[in-house]
Amino acid sequence: VQLHKGGKQELANVDEHKSYMKKHKMDLNDGRPDILHQCLLALMDSPLNKAGRLQVYIRTKKNVLIEVHPQTRIPRTFKRFCGLMTELLQKMKIRATNSPDPLLKVIRNPITSHLPVGCKRTLCESGRDLVDVRQHAARRVRAICDAPEAGTSVLYVVGAMSHGDVEAEWADDAVSVSEYPLSAATVCFRVANAYEEVLGII
Repeated sequence: VQLHKGGKQELANVDEHKSYMKKHKMDLNDGRPDILHQCLLALMDSPLNKAGRLQVYIRTKKNVLIEVHPQTRIPRTFKRFCGLMTELLQKMKIRATNSPDPLLKVIRNPITSHLPVGCKRTLCESGRDLVDVRQHAARRVRAICDAPEAGTSVLYVVGAMSHGDVEAEWADDAVSVSEYPLSAATVCFRVANAYEEVLGII
């Protein structure tokens, strides 16, 4: 969530902007870009992504849809990450200095229009049916191998926020990947790691 402060735009961060957010009656739960930062570091650094088997999308609270190029290197420091995301929301795309392809770009909604035909969509959320995520991944991969004409992609939806439910009524199923509450970044890591094991990516 963006906010205007001192004549410039910044990414709302509850650690730095708590009083400002309270004054303007903003939900403090919306000021947690650190959760997204952790998720992106886990996903983009994963062997699954480096093997070319991962595509990441981000949907903001204000329903802005962002596509992340697989070769994007997420800033390691949180401050630089906030600056990058603020620039993206202003310019609609971020290009690499040595490539014409955008590393991050705002794309048209809905997310379903960007998914391959037959893509199986799973929402990961606490309190849902408990699954062994490796077995869940193995079933998805086995189904693709048995009938590739029915679709060769899968999508997992993870809420990168401190509280609340993800709106994904178009999901085919909803699961919990642990009997314990997990951070969003841990869920991302678990799902990516499950597919790395199933696909033999080391």
